[in-house]
Parts: sequence; structure tokens; C-alpha cells
Amino acid sequence: MSAADNKRVVERLWAALYRKDWDGVAACLAEDAFYEDVPAPDAGARGPANVVRRLRIGLDHVERFEHEHHRMVAEGDAVIFEHTETWHFATGESMRNPFVTVHEVVDGKIRLWRDYWDMNTLMSQVPRWWIEAIAAHHAAEFT
Repeated sequence: MSAADNKRVVERLWAALYRKDWDGVAACLAEDAFYEDVPAPDAGARGPANVVRRLRIGLDHVERFEHEHHRMVAEGDAVIFEHTETWHFATGESMRNPFVTVHEVVDGKIRLWRDYWDMNTLMSQVPRWWIEAIAAHHAAEFT
């Protein structure tokens, strides 16, 4: 596939994520896909079902998203995406966090997904109840 085709795969993934279309997210992922929030203490998730479980731990608590697409660069199988997410919670709080995401796309599916962001930026903005909710989960739930 071309770099342009790989960018389209990544764009489909993000469109599905921000609709909370979890089946759509899973459909973009290779069977051996690996997802990692680099600053997070867990070892990440492997396989579409586990990746979706890992994502939902934090994102099911988000009422709506705003997503700013800054730039996306593709070369070969690599797609690098710079973006900013704003999460809005039903309790009125919001959190704005810049990301750089690295994807590897092979045969039309995302095999690698690494999110790079700053833990302090996230933790200083999210509500305490959200921190408590995600802290109740363990890596065994998505590995």
C-alpha cells in the first residue's frame, strides 16, 4: 500500500475512535496489533479486542471529544500524527492534551499504535473521580 493509503487507514481509525465506534476501531487493527500509551505504567495491549478494552477504560468516561489535527506525515509503513485532544466529562470538567502518535500500517491494518503525551498535563486537568475510576483497573484486563 502507498503512504497515502496508510494515512487513510489511520484517518479511519481516528474517526471511529472519536465516534466511540469500537467495532470500527477494532476493524482498523491487525490481529497482532500493539497499542501503547508510552507514559502510562502498563505494558500496553495486543490484539484488537484488548486494544479496545484498554481504550475504553479511560474513554468510556469521556462524554465528548474535540480533536485538532495538526499534521500527519506518512513514509512507507509509518504514519506520524500530531494532534490535540480535548476531553469533556459529563460532570463539566475538560482536559486538553497534545499528542504525537506513531502508527505502523501493514497490509491495510494498523500493527503498531504508540501515543506520546505528557502525564502531568493529563493528570493536572482530569477530575479526581476519573483517576479513581481508571486506577480500579489492572493490566490483566487487557493483556
